[in-house]
Amino acid sequence: MTKNIKKKILIVDDEPDIVETLKFLVESEGFESIIAMDGEEALRKAKEENPDVMILDVMLPKINGYKVCRLLKFDNKYKHIPILMVTARSQEEDKVIGEETGADEYITKPFDINELIEKIHLYLKH
Repeated sequence: MTKNIKKKILIVDDEPDIVETLKFLVESEGFESIIAMDGEEALRKAKEENPDVMILDVMLPKINGYKVCRLLKFDNKYKHIPILMVTARSQEEDKVIGEETGADEYITKPFDINELIEKIHLYLKH
């Protein structure tokens, strides 16, 4: 009998409170959480871990979330990873940039926790 493999969620944010909240949420849903606190670490972990979903903040140290998203979405090995961009930047132009970089969802802070969990489940069904 095969063991049920947990889906991996890569959480990328430089605010420890948000990381802890998201980590608690995804783990309470039965997922494995992987944490990255800056853009460089996010890219490295995305490539090492090949997560099932990525929750990505925009304003990050070293490499911003837009660039991280673009680098992953334009790489054939990683473009399949759904990226849920979560950001305090709520201007329409920011959303357009998010879409242009290939983000699957653009969610503004403060976000509805239940909505975020629903979106994660939605992308895991594909």
